Amino acid sequence: MIVVIKNDSNPKQMDNLVKWIKNQGLRINLSKGENTTVMGLIGDTSKVDIDLLSSLDIVESVKRIQEPYKNANRKLHPEDTIIEVGGHKIGGSNFILMAGPCSVESEKQVITIAEAVKKAGASVLRGGAFKPRTSPYAFQGLRESGIDILVKAKKETGMPIVTEIMSEEYLDKFADVDIIQVGARNMQNFELLKALGRTRKPILLKRGLAATIEEWLMSAEYIMSEGNKEVILCERGIRTFEPYTRNTLDLSAIPLLKELTHLPVIVDPSHASGLSRLVAPLSLAAVGAGRDGLIIEVHNDPPHALCDGAQSLRPEQFADLVKRIEVILPLVGKEAIQK
Repeated sequence: MIVVIKNDSNPKQMDNLVKWIKNQGLRINLSKGENTTVMGLIGDTSKVDIDLLSSLDIVESVKRIQEPYKNANRKLHPEDTIIEVGGHKIGGSNFILMAGPCSVESEKQVITIAEAVKKAGASVLRGGAFKPRTSPYAFQGLRESGIDILVKAKKETGMPIVTEIMSEEYLDKFADVDIIQVGARNMQNFELLKALGRTRKPILLKRGLAATIEEWLMSAEYIMSEGNKEVILCERGIRTFEPYTRNTLDLSAIPLLKELTHLPVIVDPSHASGLSRLVAPLSLAAVGAGRDGLIIEVHNDPPHALCDGAQSLRPEQFADLVKRIEVILPLVGKEAIQK
């Protein structure tokens, strides 16, 4: 249920209303915008008298919402959520670039790539320390030592880092990680999502391989219901019948999410296609659709990468792509790339 409060509301009346709502066993999500204050009532609102609420002097309007996701719903939070990481903003009119290798292989490799992508315009360094692989015999990542390397790269370059978590048991290893990524395979690992909701770190939540938009938003709701409101959604392609690409990038989800949620949304064109030659056109298409950023795999020697070399750009290719992105940003109401 949504209660829109009048701008000239009396603070004492507001306090009395909040107390009354909480006495009904409901939780409140209060969103204050420039022109409107929206009070989202979360819980069993079936017994709440809408006519009674509407008659109060400070209430402008009351309506029920049907979507099962409440915290992530734009109706309860009309303003775009903006998340700050290492001095960079994600969401709203801001545009962010995250880039780096699919997998952490060595300290020299990561720092070399970090310096290159930062120079080109990336603000956040991505890199996989724990690697979920289809085959148990494939390279599984350097794990804890991989995180140590990312932290060293962070100290060396000043770039905040994003890396994927596989299980709640490793959460203490992510103390120095700026953004914790939840991969497609773990999008509905609800115990992990709840544990991440009890942290206060930004969470990059990738869409599941065959997840609907509502299922994806409900996964975000798991995190937010535990108190962590800093969720970044990542469209990374879904599995379809098409064999020519690794996945199918769902560009239609981008404007739809803008309508449905206030959370920032970025796109992963690398995993969406699985082919480096498609990364640039998919990136430009995603920017044109008005997204809040991109996360792109960049490797200094793709043919010899231990993981996903076929979908990785070389640093010079990434730098060229950034220049092309900068041309489009003003056309979609985005500010210049944060450097």
